[in-house]
Amino acid sequence: MNYKDTLRMPKTKFPMRGNLPNKEPERQQAWEEMNLYERVQKRTEGRPLFVLHDGPPYANGDIHMGHALNKILKDFIVRYKSMNGYHAPYVPGWDTHGLPIETALTKNEKVDRKEMSVAEFRKKCEAYAMKQLERQREQFKRLGIRGDWEDPYVTLTPAYEAQQIQVFGEMAKQGHIYQGKKPVHWSPSSESALAEAEIEYHDKRSPSIYVSFDVKDGRGVLSGDEKFVIWTTTPWTIPANLAIAVHPELDYAVVEADGSRYIVGEELVEQLSELFEWENVKTVATYKGRELENVKAAHPLYNRESLVILGDHVTLDAGTGCVHTAPGHGEDDFVVGKSYGLDVLCPVDDRGYFTNEAPGYEGLFYDTANKNITEDLKAAAALLKLEFMTHSYPHDWRTKKPVIFRATTQWFASIENIRDELLEAVKGVEWHPGWGETRLYNMVRDRGDWCISRQRAWGVPIPVFYAEDHTPIIEDETIQHVAKLFREHGSNIWFEWETKDLLPEGFTSQHSPNHVFTREMDIMDVWFDSGSSHQAVLKERDELDRPADVYLEGSDQYRGWFNSSLSTSVAVSGEAPYKAVVSHGFALDGEGQKMSKSLGNVVVPNEVMKQLGADILRLWTASVDYQADVRISDAILKQVAEGYRKIRNTFRFLLGNLSDFDPASHRVERSEMAEIDRYMLVRLNKVIEDTKRGYDNYQFSHVYQAVHNFCTIDLSSFYMDVAKDTLYVEPEDDKGRRAKQTVMYDTLLALVKLMTPVIPHTTEEVWSYMPGELGESVQLTDMPQPEKLPEADALKDKWDRVMLIRDDVLKALENARNEKVIGKSLEASISLYAAPESYDVLKNAGDLKTLFIVSGATLEGAKEEAPEDAAHYEHVAVIVREAEGEKCERCWHVKDDIGASNDHPALCKRCADVVETHYPEAGATE
Repeated sequence: MNYKDTLRMPKTKFPMRGNLPNKEPERQQAWEEMNLYERVQKRTEGRPLFVLHDGPPYANGDIHMGHALNKILKDFIVRYKSMNGYHAPYVPGWDTHGLPIETALTKNEKVDRKEMSVAEFRKKCEAYAMKQLERQREQFKRLGIRGDWEDPYVTLTPAYEAQQIQVFGEMAKQGHIYQGKKPVHWSPSSESALAEAEIEYHDKRSPSIYVSFDVKDGRGVLSGDEKFVIWTTTPWTIPANLAIAVHPELDYAVVEADGSRYIVGEELVEQLSELFEWENVKTVATYKGRELENVKAAHPLYNRESLVILGDHVTLDAGTGCVHTAPGHGEDDFVVGKSYGLDVLCPVDDRGYFTNEAPGYEGLFYDTANKNITEDLKAAAALLKLEFMTHSYPHDWRTKKPVIFRATTQWFASIENIRDELLEAVKGVEWHPGWGETRLYNMVRDRGDWCISRQRAWGVPIPVFYAEDHTPIIEDETIQHVAKLFREHGSNIWFEWETKDLLPEGFTSQHSPNHVFTREMDIMDVWFDSGSSHQAVLKERDELDRPADVYLEGSDQYRGWFNSSLSTSVAVSGEAPYKAVVSHGFALDGEGQKMSKSLGNVVVPNEVMKQLGADILRLWTASVDYQADVRISDAILKQVAEGYRKIRNTFRFLLGNLSDFDPASHRVERSEMAEIDRYMLVRLNKVIEDTKRGYDNYQFSHVYQAVHNFCTIDLSSFYMDVAKDTLYVEPEDDKGRRAKQTVMYDTLLALVKLMTPVIPHTTEEVWSYMPGELGESVQLTDMPQPEKLPEADALKDKWDRVMLIRDDVLKALENARNEKVIGKSLEASISLYAAPESYDVLKNAGDLKTLFIVSGATLEGAKEEAPEDAAHYEHVAVIVREAEGEKCERCWHVKDDIGASNDHPALCKRCADVVETHYPEAGATE
């Protein structure tokens, strides 16, 4: 007869393949229909609050791999916290103002901004932003991100804008907001001022020129026939030159060369002589920089003076030691020029073209003018050297085009006023990785005041009114009124209503005797928008609170959102907006290169999900060291898919062996289990501890490694392999069998919960197949807690050694198989000779043949007593022989008691007893 039907083989409807691309959307639809997010929040209500505050992605275009990495990491944290004792709401958000949307409308939607009013254009911007938001929302949901998608925060909503106005007003009230004219990063391509966070550096080829300025008035120190030599890589700023800066404590030499006398830093004479190819150079005098103060030089292009001034910013690292100073085009120039009462000359307009303040160059684009100016300097015999150099130069991060320093009247948020408080706040934050603290600390320490005004249309207006004498009006009364109006009507009214209608009724000012007021038309920097979210979201929404427990964003946000949020939060609340900051790297291709459409190496999340599923993308996120840059490619995803397959197959095997198990009635107490079963529970507890520690420390690769290794090594390669004989062969209610099922059930239950933050679609599917009354969703349960087992340490020590011995035995069996001594391991009989520390362990390890999956196993003696033909390993010496006897058709063991039962001559006694007792209908065989 066929005895296969008497074996308790695994039975499960859980499919081997996940078919994730098709099944995940169905699962997500089911979650939506059951209002899973709301149910999770309801279940955890009353627990300690944990807030992960979502840094808003920009609402423009499909999501890319950086978006996916970011959102999945956040989802790990929120899901874990909600299953581990916390109430963890997640409110996603979007950044919706700014130049990219204006540009997209112009380019993609063919909108002509000049044909409509500012208010009309802004409405089109809003409609476009919301369309992009909806597109991204569906893609984020497809990743399996759980959150309040029906009520996200959006920076263009009236409530958000109202709170942003409150932040601005509070900072103004405390003296942190001011208007001033000074050089700022200016983008001609965007026609707007930029903050430091909007600057990125790329290589640029620039002219490098050395220019001489004739001394016009030596003030009794110089004779008047000398020339100061300056160096610059921006010839276009020469028309704005008003001074030459020298360091008060440096030594300056007057050198005679080629019939002229030049003034340069003394330490640079030899280097510059070589550069200019001077011969017979002679130093005729030296001066301290402070002795040269107020000497007057002649501008080489215009009939005006350039004053020699003192500046501590001057160095000898590059150039000549004499620094070309144009207060309208440089921060140091502006500061030192101000102390000398110099004008702030800026002869370049918003688009980067010269005005009539630069005679001879009117209408020329600044970069184009480099050549004209250089030729004119040469014609004036003032050009000593022209070279070209490639150097790192600031660019507009949106248009990718060079920026300039340009003095304009702008609104600033003072960093200097609160720098000490900011630095202290940085120290009080928990940083992951630790170097994040140093990075942000140094940025804050070295940061200048924040230019927050932008000369654009699409953004939150700066809520400032001007009196008849141009005095800016920022009063608590006006701020509160504007905030109230914005909350009721949105910020578009700033561009639709009359100024008088935006002011409180009956508002007066001594600076406007005729009660006539105007308003500021600049908008706020978008970093002020998102940087106000601690107030506009965390304080605005009842389910959240400030400070957030964690901010998690890409490492570029140290100069962006981490920075702007810190500045505004400390200014208005006196503390950082976050208790912890986690940063991640960038997603690169498989070779470590930046993804680029032109290179054809872009990995698109939507495509990955169509081909492999979101859970594969999520598992990839858990498998990488995300705090550094991470690589992703088809080959890498294939490896991840293989790891997923091993975890899934482990789940499938466990489920299959629980088909006849009822946890309510079949559970076996720990005290009645064999040691090997209790050892597996010890191992499981270690996995629970390691995994939860990984989550707690935001080390998600530790989570993946702990679970993956447990599935492949502890379970697949050991316990499930060893347990098969008991599970398949023994009677249904055999205590040993039920004990192993108990272990498997508890293991599966724990693993499914532990992996739910990472692969929720898969674990939800497993959950639906598990026996027992478990509830509607695994997401409505809590994380497993480690169990304290009696004598756990002793069990671990003993069975860790058994595992090492087993490795040796498996090597011996593999060698015997290669040498054709045996086929399968059940065809073998082994004799063991153990080292002293292993002998007692093996003696008390139970049934050795089951442990090693052989048909016979005996512990013969000490390792040194092993015969010469034994294979020697670290812990044991092993002799492998072909087992004597016949193969049982049911259990496949080779035994000498085959046919002990006349009714079942092809079975061993053990199998015959099981069949006769539990399958009487099998009857006797003929």
